[in-house]
Amino acid sequence: MTTTQTRKHRKPNVFGGTLAWIWLAITIIPIYYIVMTSLRKQSAYFTEGPLSIPSAPTLDAYSLVLKNDFLLYFTNSLIVTLASVVVTLAVALMASYYVARSRTRISGFMLTLFLLGLAIPIQATIIPVYYLIVKLGLYDSLIALVLPSIAFSIPISILIILNFLRDIPGELFESMRMDGANDWRTLWSLALPLSRPALMTVGIYVGLNVWNGFLFPLILTQSSSVRVLPLSLWTYQGQFAVNVPAVLAAVTLSAVPVLAAYIVGRRQLVSGLTAGFGK
Repeated sequence: MTTTQTRKHRKPNVFGGTLAWIWLAITIIPIYYIVMTSLRKQSAYFTEGPLSIPSAPTLDAYSLVLKNDFLLYFTNSLIVTLASVVVTLAVALMASYYVARSRTRISGFMLTLFLLGLAIPIQATIIPVYYLIVKLGLYDSLIALVLPSIAFSIPISILIILNFLRDIPGELFESMRMDGANDWRTLWSLALPLSRPALMTVGIYVGLNVWNGFLFPLILTQSSSVRVLPLSLWTYQGQFAVNVPAVLAAVTLSAVPVLAAYIVGRRQLVSGLTAGFGK
């Protein structure tokens, strides 16, 4: 039986297809609601159906968002996210390389210590973190958001990068060493280029968590000059009402950078997440 005949006799997976369409609806409908609502006037939000197309689409909500220091909040979020991602990638790559290439007890202890961080929820450490930040004189600053974000991102980052480095054939490292390359040269010339999918995965994962982080900005900052995007949504909440179209317009604008990062690195994201599972 040829391949064409096999395909003809293959029964369609109706159940799987139905579940796929249901999942697509669950994913698309909230996004559709956010975008459509952000194009309504505040008065029309209460009179029109939630899933209907706006009768008079307008960009008033986006204009209001841009006038309320959105660019300042966007810049603060960008600084915190980029700083957290860059430092996390550097620390996690070096630690993962040491653990992957070393066979000493110290490397095993370091790995165990790092992985213990996966068992500690952020909410359980917020009081010690607040105390440390205040004692260091960093309260109400952007660096107060960067340091805890890095600390809680390192364990999962090491786990992902380490699995990827262990997939790299040891012969490549040995050939570099025979050519006289030291560990720093091997890390820069071999481990870094070959672990790019894992680094992309970690970068997107950490960036997404930091960009959408709410707890640390809420506890560790106070003034509007260091406010980040998740906290900026309070700007559109009055004493008796909430400007829902403006809130959802801010949500839409804040999601654009994350969506762009995912589109650029989606292939590396999949390969990085699946590294090490074939063994």
